[in-house]
Amino acid sequence: MSPLSAFKQLTSLATRKLLELGLAFGFVFVLGLSACRAQPEPDSLPMPTSPISVSTETSPQESEPQLPTPTKLPPLRFTVPTPNAEPISEWRPPLYPVPWAISPHDHFYFVRPIAADETNWPLQDYRYGGVFFADVVHTGIDIPAEEGTPIYAAGSGTVVWANWGFFSGVSTNEDDPYGLAVVIEHDFGYQGEKLYTVYAHMSQIDVTRGQWVNTGDQLGLVGRTGQTTGPHLHFEVRLGKNDFFHTYNPELWIAPPQGWGVLVGRAMTDDADLLRQYQIRVISYESGRIRRVRTYGPKVVNSDSYYQENLVLSDLPAGWYELQITYEEEEFDVEFTHQIQIFPGQVSYFTFRGPEGGFKTGFPESPGMTYLTPTAEE
Repeated sequence: MSPLSAFKQLTSLATRKLLELGLAFGFVFVLGLSACRAQPEPDSLPMPTSPISVSTETSPQESEPQLPTPTKLPPLRFTVPTPNAEPISEWRPPLYPVPWAISPHDHFYFVRPIAADETNWPLQDYRYGGVFFADVVHTGIDIPAEEGTPIYAAGSGTVVWANWGFFSGVSTNEDDPYGLAVVIEHDFGYQGEKLYTVYAHMSQIDVTRGQWVNTGDQLGLVGRTGQTTGPHLHFEVRLGKNDFFHTYNPELWIAPPQGWGVLVGRAMTDDADLLRQYQIRVISYESGRIRRVRTYGPKVVNSDSYYQENLVLSDLPAGWYELQITYEEEEFDVEFTHQIQIFPGQVSYFTFRGPEGGFKTGFPESPGMTYLTPTAEE
């Protein structure tokens, strides 16, 4: 036998031995992996608690050992809770940027004094012009909030009051109806007159008189100081003079949420006398939700110079609504209804003039001004 033939036989024999050894090692390795599939004892390893309930099905055990394969889990199964009553708060879009004015008579100059993640719209029964405490006519809006909620500047300007006694003018008067209050004289005005905003019933004041603040700066915290039945922010807008007799409806000055609008109306008798404290029901055709708003009380409230309104309902999602009013006659009551469309970022205006005049939609006349009201098709 030649040396080359002997070498080939030795090489072939060594290869066969290595293959046999590899197969034996692989069989042992497979058995080891199969043994690793055994489940640990319940107390041997800590198991994390899952926040989601997941149910799985156990596969039947095979009689012969197999290589481990990926386990296919069934889809997650969620338990949906039964819906509760409608929450007090609701999601709202961001506000339009300020100043916001589509028409020459708009003046949405201010942001909300309470942040968007809190309730930041007025209580239904404590709107501007409402009557409570028997004969007190409300000169602002009340925004409900928990005590300690931050209060922010609705616009830039200079702090002209930051203390007790704002109504009486005596800073040591802790019995003042406004309680702890802050007042800002703003850097901007309207039609040549100064603008002021008032923040009352605070538990803490974080600014000082004479300090300049920017829009959104923290002024203090919500409280229940002064004449109040619970924690909330009393917010006022004053035009011309900083006194009790120059307030205007803040809902015509605070920018609405994007895609939402503002309902403004003037409700009168047949003789054009203003209806006082009459309730108007506003019903959404889309959701069926019913909102209620009352016309202004007498004396200290002021209507906008253009709209001459005696009711405002802001924060209405764009869409169609039905207005309902029950007119009180001497012998019986008569209910009147009217359809009106709310447009995004705009004022929708109506008048009601007793049984004879009924409802009408359209803006007040303004010499030299032409109004183009968008339609649903546009």
